Amino acid sequence: MRTFLTCLLAVLLLATACGDDAPSDPRLRAELLEMLRQDQKVRAPDAAEADWDRVERANTERMREIIDQHGWPGYALVGEDGEDAAWALVQHADRDLDLQRRALALLGAAVAEGDASPGNLAYLEDRVRVAEGRPQRYGTQWEMTQDGQWKPRTPIEDEAGVEERRAEAGLQPLAEYLEELKSVG
Repeated sequence: MRTFLTCLLAVLLLATACGDDAPSDPRLRAELLEMLRQDQKVRAPDAAEADWDRVERANTERMREIIDQHGWPGYALVGEDGEDAAWALVQHADRDLDLQRRALALLGAAVAEGDASPGNLAYLEDRVRVAEGRPQRYGTQWEMTQDGQWKPRTPIEDEAGVEERRAEAGLQPLAEYLEELKSVG
């Protein structure tokens, strides 16, 4: 009987500990994941441009509302996958640079608190810098030239230090990233 009670107590404690990592707003998490699913669906090569435009506008507006209400939707609020979805949706909101700038500041604060991904912050920082015509810091934004070669969308600031910055953000080395781009490009 004692072993049974000990095991039961251990299971209850473990279940409680696991519950601590559950997002505090599972509905918002589910909404973000669905928004990202729709985003990815309309980015498929066979998707209609009108659908892409409609989904992007709706997602951008909803992300503005979410940020107004919650600030950055971090791990505690929506879990890691929900935070990743929020980042991707803001990353794709290229028609609303003000939203991206605002999200960048909020995401930076969340990263400083351990509530969001440093890698996501690096990507969004580069995305905003490129939109502003400034050099990127992490080398995350590339484009394919007419002759099929990959090149940075804007120059990389302090190229000698890019690998260190990428590592600090939890990003893979630039050479590996470029190989991935080439394999999908």
